[in-house]
Formats: sequence, structure tokens, C-alpha cells
Amino acid sequence: MEVETITENQKVKTAKKLKKMFGHMDRRQMEYCPIRDVMALASDKWSILIILYLGYYPVMRFNLIKKRVYGISNKVLSERLKTLEGDGYLKRTMYPEVPVRVEYELTHFGHSYLQKLIELSEWATQYSDQVIRNRKRFQKRQR
Repeated sequence: MEVETITENQKVKTAKKLKKMFGHMDRRQMEYCPIRDVMALASDKWSILIILYLGYYPVMRFNLIKKRVYGISNKVLSERLKTLEGDGYLKRTMYPEVPVRVEYELTHFGHSYLQKLIELSEWATQYSDQVIRNRKRFQKRQR
């Protein structure tokens, strides 16, 4: 039997926060949703890993990021870096050397987001075994 860890007080606080987030929105306001617009671009699996690695290695070049973010293609990495730079999460510095050296680092804004990602990553690590058990249980029910 799973132990319920969320208290009624936490549920009430969460409900209030969600009401504040969504309760005032009418149909027109829902067309532009800051959660969808901002979070979608910075919360895909590749962007999260890029930001986490830039938090661990304060300055990285393209090839080191590609090496650390296992499985990402050059094209996708380039796209994500441009998007993250455009949204202000990271800074790209190009040095006029031969060959040209380009380095990436988190901005102050990027560091503030990193703190939230660390909390989410800790939560994911804490509950990963439970998620795997839930998946297996679900898959058995689907057969």
C-alpha cells in the first residue's frame, strides 16, 4: 500500500496556486499560454539536459555538449542552443581565432531556471523506481 505524502494543507495550497494560474483566463487568453509557450521550449528532454550540463560545466563548447548529451544530433543540438540563447537561458561567445572557438554558458536567468530543474530532477530521481513499478503494473493490466 502506498503512503500518501501530500497533506490536505498542501492540496489546498496547490489548488489555490492552480486557480491563480488558470482561474482568471478566458478563451482569448488561453490562445497565448505562458506555461505552454515558455515551458515547452525550455522543458524538452534535450534542453533540460543542456541546461543541467551547463550548470555542472560552467562553460562548454559545442562538441563537449554533444558528447555529454548522449544521443542528440548536431542539428537538434544547434537548434536547441539557438532557442535557449534566444530566450535568454544561455550566452554564446564566439572568439575570433582560427579555427573559431564558440563557448556556451548559462546566464543569470538560466541559472534561476537551473535551480528549478535541479528540484525537478531530484524529484524524478526520488520517484523513478515508483514510476517504473507503475509502468509495469499498467502494462500487465493492458494485456
